[in-house]
Amino acid sequence: MSDVPPPAPLTDEEAAALDAHWRAANYLAVGQIYLMDNPLLTRPLVPTDIKPRLLGHWGTSPGLNLVYTHLNRLVRARSADALCVWGPGHGGPAVLANSWLEGSYSETYPDVGRDAAGMGRLFTQFSFPGGVPSHVAPETPGSIHEGGELGYALAHAYGAALDHPGLLVTCVIGDGEAETGPLATSWHANKFLDPVHDGAVLPVLHLNGYKIANPTVLARIPEPELDALLRGYGHDPLYVEGDDPVTVHRAMAGAMDTAYDRIREIQRAAREGGTTERPRWPVIVLRTPKGWTGPSEVDGVPVEGTWRAHQVPLPGVRDNPEHLRQLEEWMRSYRPEELFDAGGRPTAQVLACVPEGAARLGSTPYANGGLLLRDLPVPPLEDHAVEVTAPGKVLHEPTRVLGGLLEAVMAATADRRDFRLVGPDETASNRLDAVYGASGKAWEAAVLPTDEHLAPGGRVMEVLSEHLCQGWLEGYLLTGRHGLFSCYEAFAHIVDSMVNQHIKWLRTSRRLPWRRPIASLNYLLTSHVWRQDHNGFSHQDPGFVDHILNKSPEVVRVYLPPDTNTLLSAADHALRSRDYVNVIVAGKQPSFDWLTLDQARAHCARGAGVWEWAGTEDGAREPDVVLACAGDVPTLETLAAADLLRRHLPELAVRVVNVVDMARLMPHGEHPHGMPDSEYDALFTRDKPVIFAYHGYPWLIHRLAYRRAGHPHLHVRGYKEEGTTTTPFDMVVRNDLDRYRLVMDVIDRVPGLGVRAVAVRQAMADTRSRHHDWIRVHGTDLPEVADWTWRG
Repeated sequence: MSDVPPPAPLTDEEAAALDAHWRAANYLAVGQIYLMDNPLLTRPLVPTDIKPRLLGHWGTSPGLNLVYTHLNRLVRARSADALCVWGPGHGGPAVLANSWLEGSYSETYPDVGRDAAGMGRLFTQFSFPGGVPSHVAPETPGSIHEGGELGYALAHAYGAALDHPGLLVTCVIGDGEAETGPLATSWHANKFLDPVHDGAVLPVLHLNGYKIANPTVLARIPEPELDALLRGYGHDPLYVEGDDPVTVHRAMAGAMDTAYDRIREIQRAAREGGTTERPRWPVIVLRTPKGWTGPSEVDGVPVEGTWRAHQVPLPGVRDNPEHLRQLEEWMRSYRPEELFDAGGRPTAQVLACVPEGAARLGSTPYANGGLLLRDLPVPPLEDHAVEVTAPGKVLHEPTRVLGGLLEAVMAATADRRDFRLVGPDETASNRLDAVYGASGKAWEAAVLPTDEHLAPGGRVMEVLSEHLCQGWLEGYLLTGRHGLFSCYEAFAHIVDSMVNQHIKWLRTSRRLPWRRPIASLNYLLTSHVWRQDHNGFSHQDPGFVDHILNKSPEVVRVYLPPDTNTLLSAADHALRSRDYVNVIVAGKQPSFDWLTLDQARAHCARGAGVWEWAGTEDGAREPDVVLACAGDVPTLETLAAADLLRRHLPELAVRVVNVVDMARLMPHGEHPHGMPDSEYDALFTRDKPVIFAYHGYPWLIHRLAYRRAGHPHLHVRGYKEEGTTTTPFDMVVRNDLDRYRLVMDVIDRVPGLGVRAVAVRQAMADTRSRHHDWIRVHGTDLPEVADWTWRG
């Protein structure tokens, strides 16, 4: 970018002001880790000033304080809209210190004022019972990234920048975090960032040399190798290094100015000049000592610049007078009398670089995305619903129909650009390719004549990394937009830990009145366990819903729509919802349609209900047996079993219950959607056998319903790790979920039926044996299975 002139150097006055702000932030970070009294050191420290439990991370805090200080300067000088993602989020003391200095913390929490008393509360509450976490968290103003689990900062930053063309998202990446797989993949996100419609991401790779107990890879490799790596990722590196504060301040200011000017020139060239060549975005490599400005030695061993500075450099302050002396010397080295007045308020010099109002990093609305969120224009379902004149007469591919709905959403948001579909290279495979009619696939790298649907500025995002898809979408949602993550069911597990962190974020945010609700994180899990017969065992795992239903009940929702119209209804609800994680499991293969749109809406609203048309009970007496089902394939097998019972045992009173909302099985006291016992007992009975055909692992149903009175009579069939490459029906036979096994279960469990229906049971077993032989000769399912239709 030779056409970008070099920035003007800092004046001595500017450098002094930046240093004052940085020293103040360092002082406050140390105080939070150690002190519960005497915040301004108005008297010598005594053991009772020290917290009984010392928690926190000092090692990364000076570097984070440096970045915050210089971002303040940049925002103030350039009137930039900025957000920062703090990858080393365990450096919570730094981010809290800076938000307190700028005033955003006291505005959010008026009881922690910007004065001596407020400083004391800031110190005491940190990592203290009833206080705030040691990590950057939802409680931290300006944050969209928890940072307790490393690896996701850069993906979150890119997600935040998408469709925010005026936003600069700085992302601090710790050199420990840089060793994780998700972060390594995230370097490729710049190939999806459109300089016309999106904002910019400025990564700051902070190399302080150490993790908890070991050196870090990127800090130890030769600089030419590091430079080649970053350039290979498509970046132009800018280097800032040293341990002399004045020198580092001048270098950091120059690097920030240069990076910002290059970013704006890239955007100007694309937006005004029509440049289509993929840009090389800047990255800052910041190399400073770990625990910079802290104790150089403790008990005769080096600390500053080593792994020993990672957490609490002086661990024995309450009991060791020498440690206490060192702590006071350390804190006084920042010259707090120059930084705060007698009332504990930051001086004018400290605040000289701080922006005002919503421009402050702790007050930006981009970090409180609900402030920016608009309702999603979901079209009327009538425009996309399939016609159902009678149950089981026609077939559709449910996700293909949903794709038409998503195309309409894409088209309706074309100008406002606040909806994205993400997935790991599976949009077309999952039958959602109708969306390409409204938006191409985001892509900034080379395009060949054989490529299809690639488009700079596209809002369909495909990359073969579930981690990156998840991180993009989380960053996008947390900054005020909407989206959907489409994924093969088995590989949603790859983001188990990421969704766990997001659920924790939502749960905590719900308890903070100032955090506005954001759009829900919506998963569509398809290409599911029962129709991965072609890919085989490696692609067969329905356990993601088990993971989700273990999490905070007020946040998680799981839906298993049995047909096309129920999928549309569930998706409509999920796309309109706020502050949830919604998991929808639906098939993409042709399947029977059971319910009209009105019936589907009513059924989804109930979450579980009797399908009277499918059973044989007449209302004069309780049913002899309940056939329950959840999931599209289990529903098919249950209805086929009901059909067999109708033909072979017509005197049997059979009730068919379909469950679409899995949380309905839980007691109401454990989940907001749970049924009271009276409702559950009325639906499933208290003492009649219930044969439950479930989409996933059968043990989940037992866990959800174990407190119910009828649990001793509950028998669940589901997936039990019997998979292979085989026919669709053989998958259910292998797992004892097939219609013939369900009929046998009824005969085995209805009192007195076994003796009377022995011939029927034998016929069912014989058909299973015939199936086994048939598929090994013909390679297809039995004709009576392949050609089955509902005749009820």
